[in-house]
Amino acid sequence: MTRTILRWLLGLSTAAQGVNHFVMQDLFVKMMPDYLPAHVFLVQLSGVLEVLIGLGMLVPRTRRLSGLAYLALLVAVFPANLQMALHPEDWADMPEAGLWIRLPFQLVFAAWAWWTCVAPGASSDGERTAS
Repeated sequence: MTRTILRWLLGLSTAAQGVNHFVMQDLFVKMMPDYLPAHVFLVQLSGVLEVLIGLGMLVPRTRRLSGLAYLALLVAVFPANLQMALHPEDWADMPEAGLWIRLPFQLVFAAWAWWTCVAPGASSDGERTAS
């Protein structure tokens, strides 16, 4: 039951974060490192992927693949999070320590996705397996 609740929380929050890529597009574009091309396209692409991945976490048939895709997405968006930490002057409304804390917190999200979507027993409905 705990795994199921946490999976739904992660899936829905991931999908919502994907929607935010369109609602607050300027914020996400601002996070992009200069060396990456096509900032708007990459923000929109990652937004679409986050929506699909988040919803996919909720479907037993696509759960494992979605969990693995989420882990890959965390790696892919890490440069944007690092960009924020390296340029706190661009984020005056956020405490600098908070910008750095976001980086290792990605590991928490990775563990969360692994346990709820990828680990043995996570790909079934979870109701019949120990949580």
